[in-house]
Amino acid sequence: MENSFSPTEFISVVNQTLEYAYSSVVVVGEVSGFKVNQGKWVFFDLKDDESSVSCFMTLWSLRQPIEDGMKIAVRAVPKLTKFGKFSLTVNAVKPVGEGSLKKAYEMLKKKLTAEGLFAAEKKRPIPEDLTKIGVISSTQAAGYADFIKIINARWGGMKVTVAHTQVQGMDAPDQMIRALQYFNERSEVQMIVMIRGGGSADDLSCFNDEKLVREIAASKIPVITGIGHEVDESLADLAADVRASTPSNAAEMLTKDKNEEKKRIDRLMERTKQALIQNIDLAIRGNKEKVARISRGIIDKYIEPSLELNREKMQKALELITQKFKETNTLFLTKMKLLDALNPEKVLRQGYAILSGKISPGSVVKITTHQKEIEAEVKTIKERKENG
Repeated sequence: MENSFSPTEFISVVNQTLEYAYSSVVVVGEVSGFKVNQGKWVFFDLKDDESSVSCFMTLWSLRQPIEDGMKIAVRAVPKLTKFGKFSLTVNAVKPVGEGSLKKAYEMLKKKLTAEGLFAAEKKRPIPEDLTKIGVISSTQAAGYADFIKIINARWGGMKVTVAHTQVQGMDAPDQMIRALQYFNERSEVQMIVMIRGGGSADDLSCFNDEKLVREIAASKIPVITGIGHEVDESLADLAADVRASTPSNAAEMLTKDKNEEKKRIDRLMERTKQALIQNIDLAIRGNKEKVARISRGIIDKYIEPSLELNREKMQKALELITQKFKETNTLFLTKMKLLDALNPEKVLRQGYAILSGKISPGSVVKITTHQKEIEAEVKTIKERKENG
């Protein structure tokens, strides 16, 4: 027997089936029939060359402006309405393709500029005593690695708190918004840094999300952005207090170069030294007699007695050193004479000879004189009688 449903039951069953099979889908197509009802509800069709599907969403969920003819990607839940019409309930929209991205960017830029969101007078400078920063980025990205490397190489000692987020795709804006709110609620950093390396216009489009841009502009803590390359410009850049051209440039703007800082301090010290010398010279020339009188008094009272005392101590030390030197020299000469007297060469020059070798009948010994070495065979050995 076939299943039998009321219209309400059938729609409920179909929606349950759709939710189970396709809890969330991404559909790409061209916008057609775009309209806003009652300032709250957005309706449009998404079409291609052959088909069209109805879309519905709330106005506050539309965070990048769209219009007819633009190509977009929507993330949505497929549903059958109570009137039996199939529709996509959209929760996120993203322009697709260079033309649509540029159009959405210009439309939102015009709107937010008119509101004064990017006004120069709202910008705050980088704190001079910067020691704590909060970074919003993907920790797996090359741009983040470059940023940290330069931060540490230029100055070091900076406390960096990182909020790891996606930096492209439909989920990226909400993740970065939560990170901004986290840093603002805790108030533990002096500056928030939002960075991402280079990429296509599609990759960087998440930084043109209206809610994210407004969150940056409303931040209690100053925000600096370093997004993409120098030629890339996002609405996040325009909303930030400070814009850097790249993540590496952001690191350079936030830190001092320790080598340059050392040179600057050296130059400052040299200028201070020269200024002090000039002031002393001027004071001496202007108060020559007074300086001379004071100097003479200081010399007579403090320096001369001290010099005299030191002079006596030095004289005694010198006498003691001289005496020690004489004693040491005398001892040295005595030892030198002794060594000279025992010098074998001197003994040989006096006509003596040195006999070396084993002394036994038949053995060969060496006889060394002043000018010759003689080998001789021992014939006999006799005991020597001492004279006297």
